[in-house]
Amino acid sequence: MTTLIRFIRTIILALPICFSAFTVNAGTVNAGVSAQESEVKEARLLIKEFSQTLKSTLSAAIEQGGLTNALDACHIEAPAISSRLAAQSDWKVERTSLKPRNALNSPDNWELANLQRFEQRKDAGEPVGNIDTYSTIQDKGQTVFRYMKAIPTGGLCLNCHGSSVAPSVKERIDALYPYDEALGFTVGDIRGAFTLQKVL
Repeated sequence: MTTLIRFIRTIILALPICFSAFTVNAGTVNAGVSAQESEVKEARLLIKEFSQTLKSTLSAAIEQGGLTNALDACHIEAPAISSRLAAQSDWKVERTSLKPRNALNSPDNWELANLQRFEQRKDAGEPVGNIDTYSTIQDKGQTVFRYMKAIPTGGLCLNCHGSSVAPSVKERIDALYPYDEALGFTVGDIRGAFTLQKVL
């Protein structure tokens, strides 16, 4: 009986230590989740700013000189917007696609794998506007947080990315982007994705 009492006492005394260890681990996990949520929130805000700035730039360019003028504006302004956002934050802000217009925006291995998963998620019925992903990876000895969000193809996008692009627009596309692959899209397709990364 004495042995049983000693055993019970040992268990009772050990419980606070067990719960203390559990609390520390849970706190670490929660801190990790909170950190990821913070990075995702930052990334989404940068994407929103990129989208709104580029949209207003293209709208003004179309009003001033039509679609070919918008192509010229996009060619110059999209990289400028990316550079400005990168300079104002700790993020690298770009776009990529399975069918890129600019060959410099071709996906790397991480982006390619996720773009393919995005297509599977779309085919499974997930709204394109909701499709995103993120992860923390090791790259060249650095811890990097990466985020991607799908870009839906809207009706206006077809003027420069559809199957029936006006000859003058196609001619300008070929001049600006000799390796263009970004044609043949329909409304609801995944045009590509915003892709952001940040060294932690």
